[in-house]
Amino acid sequence: MLSVGIGSALWEFKHFQSWQRVYSLAAQNTNAAICFPENNIDVIPKLPFSNYVPPLYTGPTANEVLKKRKEFLSPSTYYFYEKPVNLVHGKMQYVFDDDGHRYLDAFGGIATVGCGHCHPDVVKAVINQTKNLQHSTVLYLNHAIADFAEALASKLPGDLKVVFFTNSGTEANELAVTMARLYTGCHDIISLRNAYHGNEAGTMAATALCNWKFNLVQSGVHHAMNPDPYRGIFGSDGEMYAKDVQDLIQFGTCGHVAAFISEAIQGVAGIVELAPGYLPAVYSIIRNAGGLCIADEVQTGFARTGSHFWGFEVHGVVPDIVTMAKGIGNGIPLGAVVTTPEIAEVLTHRTYFNTFGGNPVCTAAGLAILRVIEKEKLQENAHVVGSYLKQRLNALKAKHETIGDVRGRGLMLGVELVTDRRRKTPAKVETLHLMEQMKDMGLLIGKGGYYENVLRITPPLCFSKEDADFLVEVMDYSMMKL
Repeated sequence: MLSVGIGSALWEFKHFQSWQRVYSLAAQNTNAAICFPENNIDVIPKLPFSNYVPPLYTGPTANEVLKKRKEFLSPSTYYFYEKPVNLVHGKMQYVFDDDGHRYLDAFGGIATVGCGHCHPDVVKAVINQTKNLQHSTVLYLNHAIADFAEALASKLPGDLKVVFFTNSGTEANELAVTMARLYTGCHDIISLRNAYHGNEAGTMAATALCNWKFNLVQSGVHHAMNPDPYRGIFGSDGEMYAKDVQDLIQFGTCGHVAAFISEAIQGVAGIVELAPGYLPAVYSIIRNAGGLCIADEVQTGFARTGSHFWGFEVHGVVPDIVTMAKGIGNGIPLGAVVTTPEIAEVLTHRTYFNTFGGNPVCTAAGLAILRVIEKEKLQENAHVVGSYLKQRLNALKAKHETIGDVRGRGLMLGVELVTDRRRKTPAKVETLHLMEQMKDMGLLIGKGGYYENVLRITPPLCFSKEDADFLVEVMDYSMMKL
């Protein structure tokens, strides 16, 4: 059942002068208990109730911000929606625009906001550290970086306990590739087609999506067949895909490689889960060729997959190097590379230094985030709510031919849209139309994949079943309107 309550009063915030007046009007609405059947196309789903009242916003309007952005920011900077959303406030899984509209954030700043927007524990840690010491570099001692490194190492298996802090996922992956090449004495890296690992020289080479690559010299990377259960030629047979890696080594290298790098679930590529059995087989092949195995956990890490803290754990493998960002900082610019003491030693042969890596404010935030994940059992929530949401999305697939595939794990889910299920024809235009409609009903969602036809669902890990219901109902309503 869907209920129509204070919809118009809450949604038309722009007609009021303050948040308080909006809630007063909402309280006077007498239609709050009216219920309608779920399949009634005339009933617009309403956001889950929230009694949170954000502060009154008095800053620049969306048009004013957009004008400055066009004048002073890079023209390569793009935005979602025909009329971009000007977000000015966030609270846990919700964000608010300059007109007072509340949105359910189902994208989480691109799989970044893990424990919720402006979580009080994280805000407190940032403020306290900023009051004491904002920056010092690792040339001096400070407990914030050491405490977080210790806590982070405790979350990883085996001998993965030496941490290098960076400022982003791209930086982390660049460093991991550099370390692998130095340690092995080899230059060749194997990545996957459809992969995204960053946008600098080395990581752009490892990326295998042409719309994310510039025409620059990118050497030493071989792209293996993607083990995509939905679009791949071998379906879910991971070991068949793994044979392509062996062929690449035999016919494209000297027989030895530096490393293999992959995500456990490809994020930018459209939430593509690797075929079962693939990673164990490939890790064995790579190590037989003298290479290291790098797990890119920039999007899958920090409890997002629910069943495990790290994405690679789903596949029963232990990498030699793990890279991370996004969820590690909940929006704070923070990344990391974790490896073994033996591999870490290679950076002592020359001087390696990162001015902002391990900044006291960032690492204080990182430690607070780890504690919130554990204290609030967000990994368990990601598993329970994510499983529930995936089940509901699969039921939606049975109803709408537009949905070609539902995939992912925990709160990292993808819904691939097609115009023809048999041919798997990408529904790119329909995806944009759906995103616009869902935004207008209070739901922010991402998109990805080479054809940009996959709805990416990566909300804060505090996402509830009520939020999941709203997401599915909005998606259902929008698809019925196509």
